[in-house]
Amino acid sequence: MISQEILAAVKQYTTSLTKDVKLIVQVGNHSKRDELMAFLREFTSASEKLSLEERDVPAILRSPISFQLEVDGDASGIIFSGIPSGHEFNSFVLAVLQAGGTALKLDESVKTIVRAVAEPLHFEVFVSLSCHNCPDVVQLLNQFALLNPHISSEMIDGGLFPQLIAERDIQGVPSVYLNGELFANGKVDTPQLLEKLLQRSPDLANANQGVKLPRQDVTIIGGGPSGVAAAIYAARKGLAVTLIADRIGGQVKDTVGIENLISVPKTTGSELTSALMAHMNDYAITLKEHVSVTEVMDDNAIKSIKLSTGELIESKTLIIATGARWRELGVPGEKENVGSGVAYCPHCDGPFFKGKDVAVIGGGNSGVEAALDLAGIVRSVKLFEFLPELKADKVLVDKAKVASNIEIYINAKTTSVEAETGKVSALHWQDRESGESHRQPLDGIFVQIGLVPNSQFLGDLVETTRHGEIVVNEKCQTSVPGIFACGDVTTVPYKQIVIAMGEGSKAALSAFEYLLTR
Repeated sequence: MISQEILAAVKQYTTSLTKDVKLIVQVGNHSKRDELMAFLREFTSASEKLSLEERDVPAILRSPISFQLEVDGDASGIIFSGIPSGHEFNSFVLAVLQAGGTALKLDESVKTIVRAVAEPLHFEVFVSLSCHNCPDVVQLLNQFALLNPHISSEMIDGGLFPQLIAERDIQGVPSVYLNGELFANGKVDTPQLLEKLLQRSPDLANANQGVKLPRQDVTIIGGGPSGVAAAIYAARKGLAVTLIADRIGGQVKDTVGIENLISVPKTTGSELTSALMAHMNDYAITLKEHVSVTEVMDDNAIKSIKLSTGELIESKTLIIATGARWRELGVPGEKENVGSGVAYCPHCDGPFFKGKDVAVIGGGNSGVEAALDLAGIVRSVKLFEFLPELKADKVLVDKAKVASNIEIYINAKTTSVEAETGKVSALHWQDRESGESHRQPLDGIFVQIGLVPNSQFLGDLVETTRHGEIVVNEKCQTSVPGIFACGDVTTVPYKQIVIAMGEGSKAALSAFEYLLTR
């Protein structure tokens, strides 16, 4: 199951293990058990620090295809229910390495909050092995388990537990349960999970209360291409630089294929994200990852940035590079059914609709690409576009028009989402030309109507357009001296990676020029 090339890589990685890691597999029979055992035997052959044991522990392991990591004889709190292949293979490897002594990839302020948890927390993360967002959640909660013995985290492959999926009406991944109750679903990141944890246990917010970080020359909010470019350019000028990000890569990390980054003929979002991180690591940049900004205050010469962890950063200049997020339809039934038929990521949630009827809302490149991707999985795709014609590139439109199971509707205004027994059952839409209303029975709706700038956390601090884009001039200056903005969060046209990188570089140079005049 594991290729010789990958096994060789695992052998290299596991040379850093300082602790013994044993994989404890629940005894019993299952159609996939032999496959799991073969997979784990191959994996544990990579190092003398790794071993495999079958044991009856039904109070912890739910199935004969469940196993837990035990470290130096003690339970780690990390459980896998299923065969962690596909995108979850990295989660498995990382869990073993971190359990065996490799440093955790979490900010110290986040660690402090997690260590403060004093009640038993058992997280269940339902995943699809084809989902590229799921590993982020699995890897985060695995680290939580390693930090605190009160916390455990279980990855559950939804494809191997159909009865459990049906019982909980799960229609999207990742779907996170805490102590048996739904905690979060859909695309979630570390700051969102931390926020939910703090809402559940407000006392945890006191863990970092009053922590004040060293004053910076430049603080950048946002870890996408524009934010990373700004950080590198500012660091190259010898400035004290901090970058704050919920995750490095931003929306780029979710992009499957990238073919328009000049000088790089073809790459992926995950590969580009790794390259951004590697380049940034070459410089003295303070990274505050997995946290969000709750408030920004301007006192002329000093900008104060309050973090979700309770920390405070003071900075002489500020660069906003927070990018954008998926735009919502804003119709009745949409938010209520996210994870129950309404989705925003066809790559993650498409497999849950195999053989079913779905709709894609949006006729731009992302919408038509989603329809084409889904057409190979589902029974039928109804593609709805608000305008009189599809906005996607001609090559994509031509492919969609000849696809046997894609139907295209133009001048179509989505009016509401209908659900029955907790699941999407129909889409209501109106023909904008005739005014006639229609009801389209279906099982899922994939929303692909563009992006919304992430500027809400700023309040009215800087000037924005009615759409929320930060107004900037040719030097990335905002309406507030000392505050700059770049990338997709701004009024700069053409939201492209290469443009965001250029704007981030320009913002850093402008901040440096501003500091020279102070």
